[in-house]
Amino acid sequence: MKEVVAGIDIGGTNTVFGLVDKSGNILAQGNLKTTDYPEIKNFVSVVTVSINKLIEEKTDLELIGIGIGAPNANYHKGTIELAPNLAWKGIVPLAEYMKEKFDVPIAVTNDANAAAIGEMIFGGAKKMKNFIILTLGTGLGSGIVINGEVVYGHTGHAGELGHTIIVPGGRDCGCGRQGCYETYASASGLVRTVLYMLSEMRDESPLRDIKPSDLTSKIIGETASKGDNIAVEALDYTAEYLALGIINAIGFSSPEAIFLFGGLAQAGEMLFTPLRKYIDENIQPIFKGTVKVLPSGVSESNAAVLGAAALAWNELR
Repeated sequence: MKEVVAGIDIGGTNTVFGLVDKSGNILAQGNLKTTDYPEIKNFVSVVTVSINKLIEEKTDLELIGIGIGAPNANYHKGTIELAPNLAWKGIVPLAEYMKEKFDVPIAVTNDANAAAIGEMIFGGAKKMKNFIILTLGTGLGSGIVINGEVVYGHTGHAGELGHTIIVPGGRDCGCGRQGCYETYASASGLVRTVLYMLSEMRDESPLRDIKPSDLTSKIIGETASKGDNIAVEALDYTAEYLALGIINAIGFSSPEAIFLFGGLAQAGEMLFTPLRKYIDENIQPIFKGTVKVLPSGVSESNAAVLGAAALAWNELR
């Protein structure tokens, strides 16, 4: 029998899951719509049936653990707590509900921490003990690893770099405050910057022909690579703020590397080149040249399942 773990990634819209071996091979996978299950117990039942079906279809597999990545998840308690983009309100004892269905170790953490463990076990941080991963999507998530351990802190919610304030009184944030890091240095932050620049600058730009609701960081990155002035300026502005948060993070944890993952990171060197320049210009001298800034070593298509599975393998170790 081949030992596998189940990796489950719960998103606001979709949930993806898969069976993953120790080498990071996804042997079977599936998905369902999170929004179809406003009752958590129904969701757990459907996930249970789906995972058992995957195992039954591959006769030689033995399930030995489950890892779950979810928004606002608390590793210490195995709970999802006050997640604004999930239908399940309050504090949801997810690990407890899953243990009623499966007699294997179960671990729960937030999606950015799962991404950090995925990077450490299956990605670019395999031999690293100190690194940070920033997930640059609609928001800005972060997983911080110090001395080979994910930092969870006293409450289980440590590592919310996206909600450190970098511009006092700045842009409105979904958390109810103003000037949070993620409002400037995420995929949606880049879109906000472009919309502002389109209103303030007179330059011709193909971005003017795109409806604001259709504008994405991917489109902006592609337009920048063709030399469009507004797209290039917007990426430069975003890189400057992204660098500011990274420099602050380097100051408290002295990582070997910062990994960037998600929509904004897809801009490639159009983002990484100015980002490295701003870090180098503004970093404290004692840290100069000590930190690599790298794209994630885990492919975007598999990252969610692998991150959650890595959490389970990490627990089993």
